[in-house]
Order: sequence, then structure tokens, then C-alpha cells
Amino acid sequence: MTQTEKALSFRALHQRAGAFIIPNPWDAGTARLLAHLGFEALATTSAGFAASLGRRDYNVNRDEVIAHIATISAATLLPVSADLENGFGDDPEFVAETIRLAAASGVVGGSIEDSTRNAGQPIYDFEHAVDRVRAASEAARALSFTLTARCENYLVGRTDIKDTIKRLQAYQDAGADVLYAPGLATKEEIGAVVSSVDRPINVLAGLPGMEWNREELAAMGVKRISIGSGLARAAFSAFFRAASEMHEQGTFTFAQNTLMLSEIGKMFPE
Repeated sequence: MTQTEKALSFRALHQRAGAFIIPNPWDAGTARLLAHLGFEALATTSAGFAASLGRRDYNVNRDEVIAHIATISAATLLPVSADLENGFGDDPEFVAETIRLAAASGVVGGSIEDSTRNAGQPIYDFEHAVDRVRAASEAARALSFTLTARCENYLVGRTDIKDTIKRLQAYQDAGADVLYAPGLATKEEIGAVVSSVDRPINVLAGLPGMEWNREELAAMGVKRISIGSGLARAAFSAFFRAASEMHEQGTFTFAQNTLMLSEIGKMFPE
């Protein structure tokens, strides 16, 4: 499948009825396992990738991320959307260049956050945030690249649904193709966002207390469901529990419920 075909396929997923799950691998192996299971598209995870390098989230630079998403994209025929954090810079043109570099790496979509990584001012001022999305959108349109604009209010403790909706509406007007406010945790919040915009909405699943399945989220009007670092956390948690059992108890019962390498190998292409 060519990159153009991947781009068209990815857009089509957002236009059909219902909701689709876009799981988040953190390396080539997990990307191929997800493709083997039959998922239709993948999204990278900044937290999962950072953890695989032994780092905390947001401690990976742009060059490293571009190389990483190129590896993920090359590992599978599925369309891949990249977690591009906040574009790795404040300036709108820098963010636009991040989009161009991502597209050149082989991915067909990506997300840009409005988080500053500055504890004193965790979210960009409204107008500047919109300018950044507009610059990213202009770059994306020239590349058949699906841009997701993220409002990070809820992830930095600003549980202000009115401001979140205001920002998402402005990001829509600035040209974003998909809208995303990670951290929404109630049916009322999700419904308020869905009813306030006319772009596909991505919802982050797997949060504590969130028990809705794909069909229930689709009924709320959600189009795309991602898990963020959820799969990476599940894998690292299983690793930690197994290693702790060996260290603390000297036993190996964890191995009774694992796949054999021969089984895993069969899931990878020749």
C-alpha cells in the first residue's frame, strides 16, 4: 500500500458509520502484533516510546521521534498517526515543519497538543494555540495528512469544559481534521464536546472509571478511540510483576500464562 493509499484509507475510517479503535504500539514488534490482530490503523504513543528508552514522557526530542515513527510506519502496511506532542516547539512555523517531517517519515496523520510543558503556564494562550494549529493545518493540507488538534486542559488539571469546547471549536475553524480532548471522563462531557463541533472526535479510553465499550462510545457520537499509553502500561506492568515475583519470591509462575516465542513469531510477516 502506498502512502497515498494509506492516507485515503485513514481518512475513510473517520467518515464511515460507527467508531473505530486506533491502538498505540511503541515499537515495530507491537505494531506488527496489532496489525496481525486485524486493527485498521495505528497511533504512536509518546509515553510508551519514552518508557521503552528508559525515560519519562516528554523527554524525547523531535529527531528521535521522527526516526521512531518512521520505524513504526515501515513495520506495517497500516496507516499510522503520530503522537507529535506539542510539535516540539512554540513557534507556529516550527510546528508546521514538524508536520512536514512527520509526513516525510511515512505516517499519514499526527496530533498537535496545546500544552506548553511549562508548569507555570501549562496551556498556550488561546490565540497562540490557534495560530499553531492553523500553521500545522496548512502544512497538513499540502500533504494529504490528517491533523488531530488536542486540547490538553483536562490532563493538566484544568477541567473547564467551556474553555475546552471553545478551543476545539477554534481548532476546527483553523483547519484541524480531528479533535481530541484527552481526559474527558463523563458521558456529559463527551456529549457536550461531540455536539459542539462538526469534526470527528477522538476519545482516550482506559482511564480509571471509564467502563464504556466501543459501541457505547459510538452511540455518544465518538468516531475514534485511542488508548494512549494503555497497552505500554499493561506490558510494563506485566513485566514488573513477573520480575518482582522472581526477585521477591524466587518463583516463576508468571511464565505459565505467557505466549511461546514460536507463537509470537507466527504473528510476524516473513
